Parts: sequence; structure tokens; C-alpha cells
Amino acid sequence: MADPAIALEDVHLTLGSGAGRVHILKGITLDIEPGASVGIVGPSGSGKSTLLMVLGGLERADRGSVQVAGQELTGLNEDALARFRGRSVGIVFQSFHLIPTMTALENVAVPLELAGQADAFARAKRELDAVGLADRAGHYPSELSGGEQQRVAIARALAPEPALLLADEPTGNLDADTGTPIVDLMFEASRARGMTLVIVTHDPELARRCGRTIRMRAGEIDDGGLRVATAEAL
Repeated sequence: MADPAIALEDVHLTLGSGAGRVHILKGITLDIEPGASVGIVGPSGSGKSTLLMVLGGLERADRGSVQVAGQELTGLNEDALARFRGRSVGIVFQSFHLIPTMTALENVAVPLELAGQADAFARAKRELDAVGLADRAGHYPSELSGGEQQRVAIARALAPEPALLLADEPTGNLDADTGTPIVDLMFEASRARGMTLVIVTHDPELARRCGRTIRMRAGEIDDGGLRVATAEAL
């Protein structure tokens, strides 16, 4: 049996200080198989996005074990975490986080250039082609629709060929007609590339498309009776 793509053991995370200190994640234990699709759902403030940030190495657990794509993240310094993200994790946010002074092509090439890829722009062009934006490569974010900007963000996340794609409310700023093709792109990429896909969402239809749905409540996982995440469920 393959090692899990994600293995969390008794993960805790507290944010803030003094009287404002809040225990966000409370003993999270979770295994996800390689190539699986997982939707994380739950009310606002339940810890969904924080859990996603821990998986991506953007938040540090106070205690517990966090293994992602074969790497133990606990104890890594900021430089090591950045290298891990650059090679292993693609992240798509609700807000597109594109660099406004760069073209679509340049935005997609950024993580490849930071990783020292000699063919950064050629690979970036291929990724834009794959999301249907070959003719928009020279446009700036302000010249693109919301759906087009999210496609650029997906291309940027996929360009380093990560083992794991994380998406935090990826259709939250899009209408239904625009959001559905965006979701299709992520699932198609996950299938074609064998990537593990983890999506935080309030959309029950999107959650149902995933092989497993994890419900969070008050910083804990309530996963009783929900589907098991397997690659075949994509």
C-alpha cells in the first residue's frame, strides 16, 4: 500500500496571544491517499482554511506531526518550507493573488523562475495553453475577467508539477457559470497528473464531487460515516 500523501497526527495550532489566544486546530489526525480528492467543509471559524494552510506549510502547528508528500514539515525553517512548497504544493485561493504589474505568462512563470527552472517561460506557456488562455498570455490581470484570472492562478499552481493541489474556496468570487469550468479544470488536472486534491468549500455540490468529505467543527474533524478518499473516487 502506498504511503499517504498527507499524514497528520494529533496536530494542534493556537493563534494570537494573551487573552486573545485562540485554539484553532485541536488534535487533528488525518490520512489521505495519493491521488485522492478531498473536500473540507464546515461552518465559518471551524478551522478549515487554517488546516489547509498547515498542509501547505503556510502555518506552523504548535505540536503534532505534519507529513505532506513524504516530507515532515514540523521543525523546518522558513527557507526549507518555501523550498518544499515550491516543489510539492500548488495553492489556489479565493482571491486570485496575481501580481498586477505582470502579464498572465509572467505570473505563471514566477514560481518556476524562483525554483531556477531554465525553461520557465516555455513551461508557463504550456500551462496557460492547458487552461485555455493561450491567447491571453500577454494580458495583465486588470485586463482579464474573474474566471480568466482564476485560470491563470490554477496554471501558476500547476506549473511546478506539484504532488498536492490545495484550493481555498476557489469559486468563492465567481458566479456558477464561471465557477463550474474552474472546478472541472482542477479535477481534470488531478486525474491527469495523479495529484492529490484538497478543497475547502462552502459549496455542497463541489464537496459532493470529491471522493471524501471531511467536516470540521470547532477545530476538530467530525468524519464519521463519510466516504473514504481514494484516487478512484475522482
